[in-house]
Amino acid sequence: MRVTIENGRAIKVTGDPDHPPTQGVLCTKVSRYAERVHHPRRLTTPMKRVGRKGEGRFEPISWDEALQFAATRLGEIASRAPEALVPYSYAGTMGLVQGDSIAQRFFHKLGASQLDRTICAAAGAAGLKYTYGASLGMLTEFFRESEVILIWGANPIASNLHFWTHAQEAKRRGARLIAIDPYRSLTAEKCHQHIALRPGTDGALALGIMHVLIGEDRLDHAYIADHTLGFEALKARTQDYPPSRVASICGIDESVIVELARLYGSTKKAAIRLNYGMQRVRGGGNAVRAIACLPALTGAWRERAGGLLLSSSGWAPVDTAALMRPDLMPGWPAKQSRVINMNAIGDALMHHGDETFGPKVEAIVVYNSNPVAVAPDSARVAQGFAREDLFTIVLEHFQTDTADYADLLLPATTQLEHFDVHKSYGHTHVMANVPSIAPVGDARPNTEIFRGLARAMGLDEPALYESDEAVASQALRWDDETLAGCDWTALKNNGWQRLNLPDAPLANGGFRTPSGKCEFYSERLEREGVDPVPDYLPPHESIEAAPELAARYPLAMISPPARNFLNSTFVNVDSLRSTEGEPHLDIHPADAHTRSIADGEQVRVFNDRGSMQARARVTDRAREGLVVGLSIWWKKLAPDGRNANEVTSQALTDLGGSATFYDCLVEVERV
Repeated sequence: MRVTIENGRAIKVTGDPDHPPTQGVLCTKVSRYAERVHHPRRLTTPMKRVGRKGEGRFEPISWDEALQFAATRLGEIASRAPEALVPYSYAGTMGLVQGDSIAQRFFHKLGASQLDRTICAAAGAAGLKYTYGASLGMLTEFFRESEVILIWGANPIASNLHFWTHAQEAKRRGARLIAIDPYRSLTAEKCHQHIALRPGTDGALALGIMHVLIGEDRLDHAYIADHTLGFEALKARTQDYPPSRVASICGIDESVIVELARLYGSTKKAAIRLNYGMQRVRGGGNAVRAIACLPALTGAWRERAGGLLLSSSGWAPVDTAALMRPDLMPGWPAKQSRVINMNAIGDALMHHGDETFGPKVEAIVVYNSNPVAVAPDSARVAQGFAREDLFTIVLEHFQTDTADYADLLLPATTQLEHFDVHKSYGHTHVMANVPSIAPVGDARPNTEIFRGLARAMGLDEPALYESDEAVASQALRWDDETLAGCDWTALKNNGWQRLNLPDAPLANGGFRTPSGKCEFYSERLEREGVDPVPDYLPPHESIEAAPELAARYPLAMISPPARNFLNSTFVNVDSLRSTEGEPHLDIHPADAHTRSIADGEQVRVFNDRGSMQARARVTDRAREGLVVGLSIWWKKLAPDGRNANEVTSQALTDLGGSATFYDCLVEVERV
């Protein structure tokens, strides 16, 4: 980003035209970043709660008072039951320094519970790990040379503008673009074809495509022989998924599956842009495994314009151990603290503690996240945060839904105000984040806040007090060949460094699995007692897996990101929220007619977990049997004080322990 400064204020944020992936362009949201940084309701001083939890009433205090108050409470709990302390964070900043460096060291040193950070992408990451060995993908810039592009579970116009630029260039050159998505998104409308399958059935579609590719011998036998493992087992699995069966599972025509397979197998310049929407269901990990097998079957990896991209983050040589220092945990490595899955934070906060679970959670420190808005089964989450005996610290830019439940609210800096190092999952550069303005008010970087807590608690571990630049210099393995001799000083001066990778990085194998091959059959999964070959697993909440539930709640609901929001970030930026308007629910005309719902009416979406209200948009953009609530609204800024996570579930995915936000059955009625 390039930031224009006037009198110490950021007045304009634009894309850097010299940065190859950005090329001077930012998405709708981040182009308004200066408005967010200097928002009139930005938190600028520490605050202590004076009202009841959830009321959001605070009084300002000094940093010294705040840190001493926190240290006293945390120290008392840590002295007798350290695992009763829980950190909660995710991707409010994705920086390696402000994300989880000093913070993780702090919690490790105390012996606090660990958080399984799986709310967004863990099922897909696990699918790639067991198939490719890491989150590896093709280089984004070469999509522009592709002849076929499958945009699968993705809406890049809203969430990946820089990829979309390359896809449009490919389209101008004659490429065929196909969107695979239950919802006709902005992106799907711009593609040549939209395949609207039932949510959660992507794995079956991938196996059906493979059935046709294998049956019609549209394979690269040499690539399979040299660079894959377990072809015969995969072939046997695909025999269970003829197009006729897959058509029934996915709710699409059989001919669509056959034609898609033939098109995909017609060229090695076939690229798949997979995104995380399709893995937020019970079988998400297996679905990613199945889709990831496709380019290895056809040999598309041989071409720089062929392959797959879900995430390219695994190419970056991050030194996780140096950043987070797990060795600071008492008794490491023989003993580790308990792990709490962040998707089950509602149940965790309401647990009384026992021999299996461990001690009751007595304190939670939230940073880089807004769980009361974004975590599933929201009523349960809010109930947990409302406990008067739960000591809650929140590091934030604004008084979010979660901040309203804090005992102590600490003002944090934004990207424009602190040092950081970033890898990417959408391109293959690493980047330095150098502050462009001084912290607004008395805001402090996350790292400085955790250093202050450590100091107030009298902790003497030197690793807790390293400067941001010192941490940044440890963030990457600078001797890795992908960094080509770069170091922190050079990265800081240049701004970014392209990773040194071949144009077609998997053309000659080189997967990071134990075998070095694309593993259709994973011995690691087999050792873990999991099916070693990809399969289709129906959603937890579906007529196949839960017919009685489906009879009561016959509509599937998904809640993908609204174009103007980034999960719950930017919801309070007035210009973006006014563009988004109000919470809407897209419903197919047939489903609306059955329920006597007219376009523009207020409706109630509900299931056994809870309910929310939204304004109905009757449209065939949602396939029949599906409703779509673009998200994630702050609850306090929604008319009824609720959002889509009132109805989502704490159930987990097959691999990775990820969230199943799009594995959700509901009913809808007029208000």
